Amino acid sequence: MVTIYKGGEGISRRHLFRKVGEAGALAALVVSGGAVISPGHAWGLETKALKPGTMATLIQMARDVYPHDHVPDKFYAIAMKGYDDPEKAAMVEAGIADLDARAGAEGYRGLGWEDDRVAILRDIEDTPFFQAVRGGMVTGLYNQKDLWPLFGYEGESYSKGGYIDRGFNDIEWL
Repeated sequence: MVTIYKGGEGISRRHLFRKVGEAGALAALVVSGGAVISPGHAWGLETKALKPGTMATLIQMARDVYPHDHVPDKFYAIAMKGYDDPEKAAMVEAGIADLDARAGAEGYRGLGWEDDRVAILRDIEDTPFFQAVRGGMVTGLYNQKDLWPLFGYEGESYSKGGYIDRGFNDIEWL
């Protein structure tokens, strides 16, 4: 058992994670070896061409470019997995290094405020790196069928007879 000490009192790691889970969610991504891991949400992503820290920053960048508070990080990680490619690695590593340099000593992920990160993204929005990530996110994120229910989208309707008999007229707010 691992015990974490703060202020002279010890708490177990299990107790810490339980308390964090009760408070909401563990927002940290753990970068370890060749993987990015989210212990609070039980997912991990192994990297091959990119450094794990680069992938974690790329996931944060993706969340800042297309922010959806109700969408878990795992969907952003799946969307970013396509950038873990030897042909794209040099561009991505250089782009993330630039983001980290612009952010200061703590790097891009170290900036606590979304507004601070978005300001940096606005400065680089004309770069090929930013445009590649932004463009790839449109299909990489929104084409995930497991994500569609979070947006209320039921998928294509043609194979099911169209929308006329499947909720076309169920607008309750009008």
